[in-house]
Amino acid sequence: MIFPGSTLGVLGGGQLGRMFCVAARTMGYRTVVLDPDPGSPAGRIADDHIQADYTDPAALDKLAGCCDVITTEFENVPAESLKYLLSKKPVYPAPQAVEIAQNRIKEKNFARETGIAPAPFVAIYAETDLVQAADIIGFPAILKSSTLGYDGKGQFVVDDLDQAIKAFRNMNGVESVLEKKLVLKKEISVLLARNAQGDVQCYSPAENEHRNGILHQSIVPARVADEIAGEAKQKAIKLAEAMNYVGVLAVEFFITDDGQLIFNEMAPRPHNSGHYTKDACVTSQFEQQVRVICGLPPGDTRLISPVVMVNMLGDLWDPDWSVLLSETNVKLHLYGKKEARPGRKMGHFNVLADNISKAIDVANQLFSKLSK
Repeated sequence: MIFPGSTLGVLGGGQLGRMFCVAARTMGYRTVVLDPDPGSPAGRIADDHIQADYTDPAALDKLAGCCDVITTEFENVPAESLKYLLSKKPVYPAPQAVEIAQNRIKEKNFARETGIAPAPFVAIYAETDLVQAADIIGFPAILKSSTLGYDGKGQFVVDDLDQAIKAFRNMNGVESVLEKKLVLKKEISVLLARNAQGDVQCYSPAENEHRNGILHQSIVPARVADEIAGEAKQKAIKLAEAMNYVGVLAVEFFITDDGQLIFNEMAPRPHNSGHYTKDACVTSQFEQQVRVICGLPPGDTRLISPVVMVNMLGDLWDPDWSVLLSETNVKLHLYGKKEARPGRKMGHFNVLADNISKAIDVANQLFSKLSK
């Protein structure tokens, strides 16, 4: 076990790293962030900020030299950098797990091999692959780049082969997947934490609503049958155990109109849909990340209040803060980003209430006022 007073390293300096550093420092740990951005949200509050590229050997050596264990706050850190660090210090999650989550083709194949069904898909390596894929998948479909796709980036809904070819060319012919567009009832995500001893804890599934490809709000508890919630937790744990995963893992699922639970994707880190845990659970996902990478048992994941988390994007900046801060059951979290841009996540707020219907109503009313 790694105890308070030790130093935890983080690759990535965004808001997830910032909230990790807050949790770590609250628990008595030192934090060091490696990120190239001089104004990174996490770097500005860490004990030390190594401002360098993720592939810089000297920077990686410095990080390894001053930390007891190293983690990541986003999955697009070069896998080779993680492997290099692993030769010197413990790294969680392991590079092999991050590599799977970095690539949609690897990720979907891994889920399928684990016995967890993704939506029907075909890997696309060249434009000529689209013809056969179209026959197998049919239309409408979604063409998704295999890497660097998040918040709706690198995704195109296509209604025929001509549109698929045009979309593939717009993405400069990068490796992709053509995925069947399903008729969906809901989208949910399951967050879990697992340590190196194999101890695992799951949070209540979140019901997620997206707008323009970006998560807008998460509703917890999700309005799904107990059987669906239980199945989602079991499948998330099965994926984690198959990877011998250590860290916080988010697994997203689709629920189809006919009640099937379909794997969508996973994130080897704390997740936007898990921000509700900061105020509505015994243990936040960020304290959980500290605990499990340090070999401590995962904390209690009990939901202590129904909650709705709402993302605040740069589109609605500058908001009227009195709208939120006048409410006594609303918790505001800002990420310390200096520049607001459309689609950029600037913060979130959590609405806690006696029941989920009331939390949803208040959250929607507040967001409507902020958007005016």
